[in-house]
Amino acid sequence: MKKLAIIQARMSSSRLPGKVMLDISGRPLLQHMLARVQKSRSIDGVLLATTTDPSDNILEQFCQSQDLPCYRGNLHDVLDRYYQAAAQFHADVIIRLTADCPLIDPDLIDLTVMAFLGKRPLQNQPYYSQIPDHDSQKALPFDFAANRLPPPWNRTLPIGMDVEVCTFSALERSWKEASERYQREHVMPYLYEGISFYEGISFPEGKPSLGARWHIDHGTTPRGFRVTLLNHIPDYGSLRWTVDTPADLEFVRQIFSRFEGQDDFTWLDVLALLEKEPELASINEDVKHKSAFDID
Repeated sequence: MKKLAIIQARMSSSRLPGKVMLDISGRPLLQHMLARVQKSRSIDGVLLATTTDPSDNILEQFCQSQDLPCYRGNLHDVLDRYYQAAAQFHADVIIRLTADCPLIDPDLIDLTVMAFLGKRPLQNQPYYSQIPDHDSQKALPFDFAANRLPPPWNRTLPIGMDVEVCTFSALERSWKEASERYQREHVMPYLYEGISFYEGISFPEGKPSLGARWHIDHGTTPRGFRVTLLNHIPDYGSLRWTVDTPADLEFVRQIFSRFEGQDDFTWLDVLALLEKEPELASINEDVKHKSAFDID
């Protein structure tokens, strides 16, 4: 079962053009994110999905310099871009990531993949060490998993830690059936719209000194997609760690400078830093996050 992380990226961002190649501690934002994603042990490969717009030639060149597979497709129909990329590279499971999240944590990727596989991690063991080989003859328990969903559901992880996972068959059905522009641009809404969660489990995160817990909700959508959602307790959903504006970029630059430009710190390290320097969070606290219905 091939689990492929697909990072969507383009240079024509509406609020901060060219953001994915802007400098952070001497390297492009995208290079930091790639270094962090590649630390995930639950994925079998990473792919960049960009567009055929000439402005994105630089992203294809970046991929060549990093020996990273690159797919170029539709500018606004990102769902089509994902489907074509997943089909071309023979993905069975797709992990969707967006290139404006340079603080993404590989542990959170692994944990979301585990939730997708229906596995509850054991305490005090690395998540990736507990990910089993899947029997290809056995049906997967879910069609879609995420560590956050947009309103009306509650986000419990900082904006910028977002991970979505789905089967190729679910992505293909969405690609065939989704007709609304926001469904095509935001890729996954068709898979979780209308979800009502009816079951859940909780477990220790593995770092009890921080008093953290995880809660996993299960449910089925009116379209029949089986969905699981990963929630963190306590709730850190009000924190903004993504890059979509100049203020966001300044925040992330400050974070990386505190860790001397390295990529081996965790999201928990960032939380600890913000506890020591709470003024950092004020840099971009007034930025309004886009909704799942906003389209370019």
